[in-house]
This record gives sequence, structure tokens and C-alpha cells, in this order.
Amino acid sequence: MTTAPAIATQPNGKAWHSQSAEEVLAQLGSAVSGLSSSEAARRLAANGPNELKESKPISPFHMFLTQFKSLIIWVLIAAALISALLDERMDAIAILTIVILNAVIGFYQEFKAEKSIAALKKMTSPHATVRRGGQVTSIPASGVVAGDILALEAGDLIAADARLVEATSLKCIESALTGESQAVTKQADTLERRDVPLGDRKNMIFMGTSVAAGTGQAVVVATAMNTELGHIAGLIDAAGGEEGTPLQKKLNSFGQLLVWATLGIVALLFGLGLLRGIPPFELFMTSVSLAVAAVPEGLPAVVTVALALGVLRMSRRRALVRKLPAVETLGSTTVICTDKTGTLTVGEMTVRALYVADRRYNVTGEGYESDGDVYFEGKKTDAQQAAPLLELATVLLGCNNAHLVQEGGTWNVIGDPTEGAMLAAGRKAGGNRERIEQDLPKQHEIPFDSDRKRSTVIRKMPDGKLRAFINGAPDMLLERCTNLYTGTGVRPLTEQDRRSIVSHNEAMAQQALRVLGSAYRDLDDASSVDFTAAAVEDDLVFVGLSGMYDPLRQEAKEAVAKCRNAGIRVVMITGDHPHTAMAIARELGIASGDDTAFAGSELDKLSDTELRERAPKVTVYARVTAEHKLRIIRAWKANDAVVAMTGDGVNDAPAIKGADIGIAMGKSGTEVTKQASDMIITDDNFASIVAAVEEGRGIYDNIRKTLQYLLAGNTGELLLMTICVVMGLPTPLLPIHLLWINLVTDGLPALCLATDPIDPDVMARRPRRRSERITDHGFLGMMLLTGCLTAGVSFAVYLYGLKTGTEEMARTEAFATLVFAELLRAFGGRSATKPVWRISLLSNINLTIVVSISFGLQVWSHHNATLGLFLKTSFLSVADCLLLLAVGAIPLAMLEMVKVVGHARRPRKAEQ
Repeated sequence: MTTAPAIATQPNGKAWHSQSAEEVLAQLGSAVSGLSSSEAARRLAANGPNELKESKPISPFHMFLTQFKSLIIWVLIAAALISALLDERMDAIAILTIVILNAVIGFYQEFKAEKSIAALKKMTSPHATVRRGGQVTSIPASGVVAGDILALEAGDLIAADARLVEATSLKCIESALTGESQAVTKQADTLERRDVPLGDRKNMIFMGTSVAAGTGQAVVVATAMNTELGHIAGLIDAAGGEEGTPLQKKLNSFGQLLVWATLGIVALLFGLGLLRGIPPFELFMTSVSLAVAAVPEGLPAVVTVALALGVLRMSRRRALVRKLPAVETLGSTTVICTDKTGTLTVGEMTVRALYVADRRYNVTGEGYESDGDVYFEGKKTDAQQAAPLLELATVLLGCNNAHLVQEGGTWNVIGDPTEGAMLAAGRKAGGNRERIEQDLPKQHEIPFDSDRKRSTVIRKMPDGKLRAFINGAPDMLLERCTNLYTGTGVRPLTEQDRRSIVSHNEAMAQQALRVLGSAYRDLDDASSVDFTAAAVEDDLVFVGLSGMYDPLRQEAKEAVAKCRNAGIRVVMITGDHPHTAMAIARELGIASGDDTAFAGSELDKLSDTELRERAPKVTVYARVTAEHKLRIIRAWKANDAVVAMTGDGVNDAPAIKGADIGIAMGKSGTEVTKQASDMIITDDNFASIVAAVEEGRGIYDNIRKTLQYLLAGNTGELLLMTICVVMGLPTPLLPIHLLWINLVTDGLPALCLATDPIDPDVMARRPRRRSERITDHGFLGMMLLTGCLTAGVSFAVYLYGLKTGTEEMARTEAFATLVFAELLRAFGGRSATKPVWRISLLSNINLTIVVSISFGLQVWSHHNATLGLFLKTSFLSVADCLLLLAVGAIPLAMLEMVKVVGHARRPRKAEQ
């Protein structure tokens, strides 16, 4: 029974967080003053640079060769070689042109190969500040070794995994690793438990994350591929095996069936011919003709072009496809596993509610944008409410170290995302950060720490007195308040006031809002005040509450509902806390009232087999790591699901690469996630994924009906050839005739069928099973019926021609009849249920044009000596062509009658 390694064990095998800083320093042979330069150089030489390994690049030549994996491609190549050996050069050139065109299109779409590990390398810090021999120095990040002491300050990118030795108001942003958008408060204290998830290791910092605020020192415990980021790089590499898409597997399976069927028929007819005394060379030429008739030469090109045009259509719907076959895979998706932060939510903390002077206000707008207003009871606030809101805004802005900057038309936060949300809310509530900095200069700061759960900034008021502005956890802040701001003044805080504040705090928390309290205190005798937390943060005036959250994307709920209607299961996988994840999941409709989140710590206790059995019953996974996400993806795949994984952070990359189709967010997605993906959503819109699924289903439908159109044509040709060989008649069609039909008469209309408009009801159907064959019983039955009809009319014309004229004229008439029948059948092939007169010719104008041109070419070939010589055909009058056209329309008329009868029977069966 296989189980995943415990999440508390770091990549190098040691749970550093559960050991004291002194123990860690001793194990690493280091000290607070750092390593000596000589010792650092020795370790660097022994262990190598602090760099992530790059994946082996895929050469363009190798990528081009991968386009020839399909068995059908090799069947075509073999046919071309045989044609060349038999001096049928035009046949060989035509077939090879199709093969090369198919390879070039596929190569062009996949030229920008995956460089996941190289992208991870870009995320590492280029320089690091370390202590060497007691001196602080800046060195390239690649030179950091285990035992080095990192000196940390706000804005730093962390160069390696390290155990904190000391921390002062230190906060780190770890969303790329954990998926949690809030800055994480760090401390140097030892954690007692070993089984602590990555996001809760408060005394550890990790490569590739950044420092949002505060300062600290940490001893490096892991570098390069031994870091958590390196561990993810290894997971991406391990997840990268190409399994082939459902369509690739179906076409390969069909190709094998086609090869064996063709060989069987050719061998049978070859044996019959020998028994009849036909010369072996003539039999061999006939066998080549039969093989050409059986193989749909245009199929690989049609499928490739259909997918490529699908890519173009999807790009217009904000989905960029990096790997061509992924277009079809989307259409067969049965499960979408999605990250929460930045995918279903905006990924930016936003204040949604304010409470001040016993009134609750709602705040509009998303993220850090300036757009938005404050409302009370559904109406915009007026002058009467301006003063209380300004008082709260002053505290939010006055006790704040973050900055909002506008880059490319978008507001971004520098510093703690929570403080960024407070800045945006303070601005909407009437505050002015610049005026506060100018009129109320900062005098002192008492940083946030996890014990007090609050921060304080002391500023000089215009009258020269000092005032302390405090923001922090409401419950602990309220304990230190003795007075209450009421909007008209300050009065003593009563027990009823406390209950009211607690009630509003709980109400916000139940709405999945993270609540902060705000207060202030006037320091009358500034000269005698001891600026310590104990002295300042007491006897406070309570001002109000701010409720914030990472808001849902507006379109996400509708997109989830569309997935549910389409029979697609949506599963949330997040590194966030379980209660937050469930609140979001319930609001989106992913989870119901009875569902509970499945935590990463619980997942660690399950074997892969147990997880596979449990996976279909779980809709929300919380507090999970990158490795957990990959295990979940594999569990779903083991249940025969076609799995799509969406995400934006580094922690999503392994699962994205391991899924049947990986989907990265274009705006918020990290470079490594994009490189690991099959498709990129350019607007980070979950609804665009649903649109892409719709396109994928439509493309599959088009490929299926195109395949039926081609194979039915090949069946007709094969039946015609076989009947004539069995009856001892001359060969009715030459190889050049079959190639002309397969590549021009069938191939060009097939390309138009592959780009047919998508059925509006395509998202009302259940997804296809992974095991479902593209050629089911209904498909094969219609293929055989169509083949019999086209072969029947062509054989009748050929037999009549042999009796009334020459063999060459009979062959010409049979060829023309078959061409006309195929061209007319293209209009009927657009739908398996709707008769041709109910489908507008203008809805696929390209098909109408191509069929018209093909008709013209066929008629011209019987009047132009050069084209007639190339196609080995004889002269036919216009009247003869019209008569053969009428005969060629018989299969279309019969097939449309089958549709009408089938449509009439369906309602009766439904009633019964």
C-alpha cells in the first residue's frame, strides 16, 4: 500500500520547524554571525550552486519528428513509397505533400516547447544579503549555501529555504507556494508539532517567496533542488509524461483497425486473383489501388487543420492553446479541478463591510482599484455619515505601511495585501493618505506581532499632541478599549456596546470575512510616555470594524452552473483554510450544505488506492500542497475521468502538468505555471474555461462527422473495387482517381465540415466517457449504408458503361458518378439528425463554395485535355455530366429519407 510522504517532512528530509534555532545552527555547523568566506566556498564547491535544474530542452528536430507518431501517417508514408517504386510519381508526391503539411501545422503550434523548470529558475532571487564572518554582504543568490545567515527586510525575494533565528514584525507573501493570498506573519519560536502543513510553518521562509514587511535573520537549511520550490520542480518533471489525448488514442486505435482490415481485404482479394489466374503484377497494382482506396489520405490533415482552426476560434474567446490536441481534450473533460485564489476569486483582498458609530456600511468595488463607494442601507452615504467614516478611514490609513501603485492601468499593492485593502477602503471612505502623511507626521511605530495581533503607529496631530492609531484582531483590541467613538464624540464603553461590537464581528466572520478592529488613543503627556505596546495600547477608544475578503469573480458562479449542466464536476483545490474554502465553495455552488472540506493532513493518511475510492465524493480540498494536488489529479484519472486542472501559482504547476489538460491564468499566473500548461486563459476568467470546453465539444463533433464523411467515401470506393475484383471485372478506378477523390473531392469539403458552426445544444449533453469509441455502432452502421449506396450507383453506371462502350469510358463515367455523389453528400454530412433542407447553405458558405468549385473542376476535367491526361479520363458532354449528377444524387436522397424516418420515430419512442 503506497502512501504519500508526510507534508511536514521537508524535501531534504528534516523537519527544521520543530527544532530550536540553536539546534538548527548546531546541525548545520553555523552561527548567528554566519559562515566564514572559506567555509562558504567549500560548501559551494561540494554541493553546487543554489540553482534549480533546467529540464532537458526539446530540440526543434525532435519536436518535428513527434508529428509522425500516428499510425495512419505511417500507412500513408508506406503507400507513397510503394507508389514511387511502381513509378506512380504523382501519387507519391500527392500523399507525401499531405503528410508533410500535417507535420508542419502540428510543429508550428507546438514550437514553443515546455520550459517549466527554466521558468521556475526565473523566480529565484538574483541576489541575497547574507552574513559572512560577521559582516553583512550582498552576493548572487546562486552562491548561497546551507548554513548561511540571510538578512531579511521588506521587498526581498527569498533566495533559499531557511529557519528563522529572529523576526521583527516579519510578514511573507507565500501565495505562489500555498495559494493563500494573505501575508503570513513569521516568528522565530520553535513549533512543537512535526506534522505542520507548509502554510503553517511560521518559523520557516521559502525560496521564491517574498518579504512583505518587517525584518529578520534566518539560517539557510536547503538550497537548489532541496528547497520546497525545487521539490515542486521535481514534481513537474515527474508529472510530465505524455499520455496522449482521448482523440489521439481513438485515432491511433482506429488506425490500427484500419491497417489490419485493409491488409485482410487486400490479402483475400490477392488470393482470389491468383486462383483466377490473374498475373501477379496486375494483382499487385490492384492491391495498391485497394490500399489507397481504404486509407483516408486527407484525415490527418483534416484533423490537424480542424484543431488549428479551433485554436484560432478559442483565442478569440480568450483561450490560448499551447498544444494542439488539447483543443479536443477539453471537449471530453469530465472533471475540472480548480485552485481558489486568483482563479475563482480575484486574488486581491477587498474590504466589503465597515462598522462605525453603531452603523454597518457596505463597500463596493473590487481589489485595490479606486472605483467603488460606501453605502448605508442601500444608499450612498451622505454628509451626515461622512464624519464617522472619515474617523475610521483615518485609522485605516494612519496605521498602514503598504503602498498602492498604478502600473499599466492596474492598481497593485507594495507590502501586505491586507494593508493594501485597508488603503483602498480608507480612500473610498473619504480618507486621504497623502494629507495624513503631511498633516499627521509619523513619530513612532510598534510593529505587528502574533502575540498582540495588532500594530500601532503614533502620529503628531495638528495641535501638537500625539495620537496612537491601532489596527488589529477585534477581540484582543476590544479588551483594551474603555471608550467608544459614537460619531458625535467619545463616551465610556458599556457592556451592551461590547456585545453589539462582538455581534457585528461574528456576523462578518460568518460571511467568510476577515475582520480587523480599529481604535486610537490620545497621548496627552508625550514627554513622559514610554512608547511600548504595554504602555500605549491601553485605555483605547474603539472606532470600528473592517470586514474584508478575497472576492469571487463575478462570472465564476454562472460558469460553475454551466459546468454542472454540462455534466462536468467542479472540484476546488486550495491551500487556504478549510472554513474559508467551504464558504467560497458553497457560495459558488461547488459544495452543498452537508459537504465538508478535506484537509491535506487527512489526505496524507490515505494510500493512493484509498484516495482513488474517496476522490469522487470530495468537492473541496483545503490546506493542500503541490504534491497533494498532483495526487488528487492522479486519483481522478485512475477513476477514468478526463481531468482539467486550472491555477495560477507555482504550487499548481505540477498538477497542471499532470492533468489531461492543464489550464493556466494569463494575467496572474506565474511563468512556470504557463509553461507547464496546455492552455492559457488570457483574462483569468473561469467563464472562459467553459467557453473553451464548448469549443472543444464542437470541434470533436465536427471531427467525428468529418471522419464519417471521409470513411463512408472510402467504404464506397473499397466496395466498388472489391465487387469488381470478385466478379472478375476490370479495375473500375485507377490510383490517381482514388487520390483525386480522397484528397480533392472528399478532402476539401471535409475541411469545411471540420469548421462547421457549433451546435447550440452542445453544452446540454453529458461529457463523453474516456473509453467511448469514436466509431461506435451507429457510426459504423451509417458508414456502411452510405458506402453501399455510393458504391451501388457507381457500380451500376460502370456496368452499364462496360456493356455500351469502352472500358476507359465506363471507368470515366463511374469516376464522375462517384465524385458527384461524394460532393452532394457533403451537404447531408453536416448533421446526423437534421435533413439537408433544414440547414442553411449560408451557415457554412465555405462548403458551398468548395463544392461548387469541385463540381466545376470535375466537369472541366472531361473537357480539358491536360487535366484529362493527368486524371486519365475521357470526354463527357455537359448533358452526360448532368445525367450522372442526377444519378449521384440518389445516395443523398436516400440518406435524407433515413433522417426523416428516424426523426419521426424518436417522439414515438419517447412517448412509449
